[in-house]
Amino acid sequence: MAEVTTALIKELREATGAGVMDAKRALDETAGDLKKAAAIIREKGIAAAAKRSERETSQGVVESYIHGGGRIGVVVELNCETDFVANTADFRQLAKDVAMQIAAMNPKYVSVEERTADDEGSPDAEVALMAQPFIREPGKTIGDLVKDVVARTGENVRVRRFARFELGR
Repeated sequence: MAEVTTALIKELREATGAGVMDAKRALDETAGDLKKAAAIIREKGIAAAAKRSERETSQGVVESYIHGGGRIGVVVELNCETDFVANTADFRQLAKDVAMQIAAMNPKYVSVEERTADDEGSPDAEVALMAQPFIREPGKTIGDLVKDVVARTGENVRVRRFARFELGR
């Protein structure tokens, strides 16, 4: 059993955004294994995110992204519960990452539930933003990125809508 040190707790906190006591409990539970402790914190964060999913999101940002020398442009509305969270680095980075994802992958809908009959045969990851693997980290979906920010901020976060423009289309 590895000793749970303040350095380990700090490393886990930086990796997950968890509180000190949550990081310590997870490390105690996993005998100091950082990967297992991070997984426990992530699971708890996902459970907390599910509880928060019904909360109203009336604050946030509208992020834009221009790609390909001005050939592709994206505007995305990302919402949260308070303006305090809307101004955090985590939230702003999520907005940029989502806008870049939309430019690169050209989804039609935010979620699978919005799919129309015309797209019934298409794979979820092809048409729904939240189901797409993140282009910078294919092991995570955009939905996972949003859940991670929900876990770190303690607020509901939602991609409300987006628009993608491409010259000639």
